[in-house]
Amino acid sequence: MADESFDLIVIGAGPGGYVAAIRAAQLGMKAAVVEKAHLGGICLNWGCIPTKALLRSADIYREIKHAKDYGLSAGEPGFDLAAIVKRSRGVAAQLAGGVKHLLKKNKVTVIDGHGRLDGPGKVKVENDGKPVGTFQAKHIIVATGARARDLPGLEADGKLVWTYRQAMTPDVMPKSLLVVGSGAIGIEFASFYNTLGVKTTVVEVMDRVLPVEDADISAMALKAFKAQGMDVRVSTNVKELKKAANSVTVVLEKGGKTEEVTVDRVIMAVGVVPNTEDVGLETTKVKVERGRIKTDEFLRTDEPGVYAIGDVTAPPLLAHKASHEAIICVEKIAGLHVHPMDTRNIPGCTYCTPQVASVGLSEAKAKELGYSVKVGKFPFVGNGKAIALGETEGMVKTVFDAKTGELLGAHMIGAEVTELIQGYVVGKTLETTEAELMHTVFPHPTLSEMMHESVLDAYGRAIHF
Repeated sequence: MADESFDLIVIGAGPGGYVAAIRAAQLGMKAAVVEKAHLGGICLNWGCIPTKALLRSADIYREIKHAKDYGLSAGEPGFDLAAIVKRSRGVAAQLAGGVKHLLKKNKVTVIDGHGRLDGPGKVKVENDGKPVGTFQAKHIIVATGARARDLPGLEADGKLVWTYRQAMTPDVMPKSLLVVGSGAIGIEFASFYNTLGVKTTVVEVMDRVLPVEDADISAMALKAFKAQGMDVRVSTNVKELKKAANSVTVVLEKGGKTEEVTVDRVIMAVGVVPNTEDVGLETTKVKVERGRIKTDEFLRTDEPGVYAIGDVTAPPLLAHKASHEAIICVEKIAGLHVHPMDTRNIPGCTYCTPQVASVGLSEAKAKELGYSVKVGKFPFVGNGKAIALGETEGMVKTVFDAKTGELLGAHMIGAEVTELIQGYVVGKTLETTEAELMHTVFPHPTLSEMMHESVLDAYGRAIHF
């Protein structure tokens, strides 16, 4: 295989990389993907997918505990931690195998090893320090993803202080846990462990949990988390970690006052860092700004023939954003007519309990940008399907441009909103106004009816609340 030439080489086989390689092959290109660890990347192997498997186990555990609320009887529920983790890893392995099959089906060459740019049109690959070969391609896509961020003095050690990897594969369930960071990763782990009975504390430096979400959604989420027994600290800094043999004392600071909290384990969930090191960028004209590879709207870097997609580029750092960038990038290379991505139409989902999902501008951001807005809200408690499901905690919120009727943003919290949000995403992508949404027929009885009612409420026409 050494020194073989390709039309396209992708460095990294995550949700951006493998999609890019497959789409290139579909368009008739001779494509290769270089991957040093896992086909499917972090998302499939250590992120999006296995965490959802863990959360599913926690959801079922929760439902069994509330069986009597539905007229059912069940014994006191228990769980087998090893079996929960085994199922999660099995789900990831199954999908990784699926990616391998898809690459083979599309005749994509998979090169095992660590790939580096080696000057114009060249990728040098090593595996365990041994040379695999230098490969040539007219087009090279860097899709090397990101890794967990460490804070100076608060670094994870994998034993007492965990990253997502250790949090996903615990050998013993801690009795107490402190999660640093209340973004999607932190809150999902907090939700999983708290549901299974771990005394859980969440610390957030910002003034609210899920700080990228609309303020109303954050407020409702905080109320729900506290009702579930979580100890949530906002506007709070972690100053120090004091490690003992099997516990950690966390020094917290808020408003100039310090407090110590001792827990069995700490999870660091303070974001990620792009993998731009050791990729050979220094052999090219590729520019890195604030740790991220700079690209144009079609994912082209400053080096002709070199592109970058996914978490190694600009936010939002989401798997579905990476996959869509892959399609845009490859189709542009192939000479197809493509549209740049509008990041305002990228949905974000958090799979905690209750779920959170959103797309577009928050109410505050829309006002900050100068829009005159109309805002609609509808609660889960006003929806028949939600009541029948026993899921009355939640809300749907929509934000419109008062002048044009453009849907600027949609924000949800409650059962299955991570599935519902796509309706608004389609609407925004099609540049739907309030008129089209009002005249759309929503099936009854469904949770989706709340989406309709929220739109109606923005214009003073809600029927059921």
